[in-house]
Amino acid sequence: MSQPELNHVLCHFPLGPRRMAYWQWGDPRSDHLVLCVHGLTRQGRDFDVLAQALLAKAQSQGRSIRVVCPDVAGRGHSDRLSDASFYQPLTYVADMQALLAQLHAQSPVQHFDWVGTSMGGVMGMLSAVQGQGWPAPVRRLVLNDIGPALSWAGLEHIRGYVGTVGPFASLAQGLAQLRERMATFGPHSDEAWAALNLPMFRPAPGQLDLHSGPVVLHYDPAIAEPFKTLTPESNAQGAEFMRAVYDQIKCQTLLLRGAQSALLSPEAALEMTQRGPQPQLLEFAGVGHAPTLVSPDQHRPVCDFLLAG
Repeated sequence: MSQPELNHVLCHFPLGPRRMAYWQWGDPRSDHLVLCVHGLTRQGRDFDVLAQALLAKAQSQGRSIRVVCPDVAGRGHSDRLSDASFYQPLTYVADMQALLAQLHAQSPVQHFDWVGTSMGGVMGMLSAVQGQGWPAPVRRLVLNDIGPALSWAGLEHIRGYVGTVGPFASLAQGLAQLRERMATFGPHSDEAWAALNLPMFRPAPGQLDLHSGPVVLHYDPAIAEPFKTLTPESNAQGAEFMRAVYDQIKCQTLLLRGAQSALLSPEAALEMTQRGPQPQLLEFAGVGHAPTLVSPDQHRPVCDFLLAG
């Protein structure tokens, strides 16, 4: 399966009805669901390489798997919110519950795993401690360069670019500028970078073709508004709340960290291994925030973790 299937789910909280898009890979009848949730300014196609690697490994084991990668509200092919103040985790987790209910109705979910990069990992931590509203508890959780306590310096770096969506004079210029902005993603070949980031762009207003004329990034610039209200004090308060959440997580957990990450410090990652679910920690040299899970050395341990046993 070289391309995913685009689907939508109707979400109602808090400003519904609106549609959230999701990309589905693999066997839609499989009872093993892996939900992959992207970071703040990204979208569901970030996980194309990981999804294909999971399918290949599952097939080699004679197993089936369903991999679902949503475009979180305001991103990708999902509807934008009419009130920017609701671009926050409470909304996103409710949307994931609506998505899981639809997927479970289509084919019952017995094994439910979560891969979350950055913002998607925050949602994963919150969802892993949910009782009601889920067809199955989170069985295995992958946290990609995210934890309860985040560096203010790393958050300030993100605040510096979130909401700046273009326009760029051409797709080539957009890809080049995004590569400069996202240098912390680590080294990628030109081909791998283009494949990872082509879904990040849309034709600029008034343009019909992505490959001729100006382009813009895919997301609603208003997602920046709640993020830019953060302060060092509110970040510290949020860390205390998320530590309490994290300590309740019981499922098997794998923690990934870019060795040069400015968002998840070495000290914060080490602390995570000593409390809550006490995850195994894997660090990737030459990478900051966040590992893209494109290279085999990054996606192979995730596949091994999710398909073990």
